[in-house]
Amino acid sequence: MQPPTGGFWGLPPDELASVPGYGPDVQKNREEARAIMKKLGYGPDKHLPLKVSTRGISIYKDPAVIFAGQLKEIWIDAEVDIIETSQWFTKIGRKAYSVGLNTTGNGVDDPDQNFYENFACKSERNYPGYCNPEIEKLFDVQSAEPDPDKRRKIVWEIDRQLLADGARPVILWNRSGTCLQSYVKGYVQQINSVYNGFRFEDVWLDR
Repeated sequence: MQPPTGGFWGLPPDELASVPGYGPDVQKNREEARAIMKKLGYGPDKHLPLKVSTRGISIYKDPAVIFAGQLKEIWIDAEVDIIETSQWFTKIGRKAYSVGLNTTGNGVDDPDQNFYENFACKSERNYPGYCNPEIEKLFDVQSAEPDPDKRRKIVWEIDRQLLADGARPVILWNRSGTCLQSYVKGYVQQINSVYNGFRFEDVWLDR
């Protein structure tokens, strides 16, 4: 889940910082990553070649380039492989990649939509194939919890485990904005999704 202030359900900063790799001390994270690479036999004189596949549009390509640059700091020589949109979803559906950088556009900021669609064992949108039946049981528990504060704590428990397991490693949480001309009237901007409120049946132009 996207952390606050962008998201309502995500881990607060101190909780997120406790997950390996998600702390704010970038140098410490890099040092820990290099230590892992050294244990695997890599180092300054032996790099790991890797191909990072991604879709050929900017919201995919830009994070992939940033990601590849960060990997080079831990002796991974990542090559960004740009895939045409017409072939992209077939490719990730077949899992025909070593590393695939994909965006996950959630329709609404709610755990039910995110957890079941992207992390349930049998979901077709669970591209990495992550499957943890114990965590999946908690999907139902949080969904049935009527108290928002209690539900949030269960969601945090799930979120922390998904991040720690590398179920779908997060490169970034995207932020976007809506810009309107002053003569656009009747549009109600949504606060929990960039996909809602786009029918425009009540929108009119005052000019």
